[in-house]
Amino acid sequence: MKYLKVALGFTRLSDGDLSAFTNTVITNMTSNAAFAKSPVALSDLAKLLDAFDKSVAAAMDGGSAMTAAKNAAREELLAALRKIAAFVQIVADQDEALLLSSGFSAASSGRTSQTKLDVPSVLAVENEGTTKLAVRLQSVTNAKSYEVRAVNGATTPAVSTIATQARRIVLGNLVPGTTYTISARAIGGSEGYSEWSDPVSHMAI
Repeated sequence: MKYLKVALGFTRLSDGDLSAFTNTVITNMTSNAAFAKSPVALSDLAKLLDAFDKSVAAAMDGGSAMTAAKNAAREELLAALRKIAAFVQIVADQDEALLLSSGFSAASSGRTSQTKLDVPSVLAVENEGTTKLAVRLQSVTNAKSYEVRAVNGATTPAVSTIATQARRIVLGNLVPGTTYTISARAIGGSEGYSEWSDPVSHMAI
C-alpha cells in the first residue's frame, strides 16, 4: 500500500514563493476543523511570516547583516512549517484529499510521478458571483493538485488556493472592481511544482 507523505519541497522554494505557500497554508487551515490542534498556532505562523516578509524587504537593500537576519527568519518559518507538516501527515493518514485541504501537497511516489510536470494553462476565468472568480485550467499529466493565485499588483499573492482538479477552481475573498492577474502551477512530479503559467487578467465584481 502506498504510504502518504506530506511533500517537503516548500523548504526549497524561493523567498517569494515560500511567502505565498505559507499564506496558502494559513488560509486553508483557518477554520479547518481537522487541523484545529496544530502544534504551531496559525496566529504564531502569521507572525513568523510577517517577520520573514519584512526581513526579505530589508535584505533587498543589501548588507551581510540584513541577509543573515533574513536567513534566520526563513529558518524559523521553515521550522514551524515542518512541525505543521508532520502534524498534517499524522492527521491525514491515508486521506489525500484531507492532506491537500491543509494547503500542503503530497509527496510524489511511483515512477510516473518522478518526471518534471508540464505548465498548466489558464483556459477560462469567470465571475462566480460577487468577490469570487472561477478558474478553469488545462490539466497536466501526473499532477497531484493545482495551485492558483490571484495578484492585484502587490508582490505577494492576494489570494492563493489549492485544488485537486483543474476543471473548476474558485478563488474567493476578492475585492469587487479590482482587476487581478491570475496564474497557476501544477503540484507533484520530480521538482514538486511546475513553472507558473502565463498570467490572465480578470476583474472581480
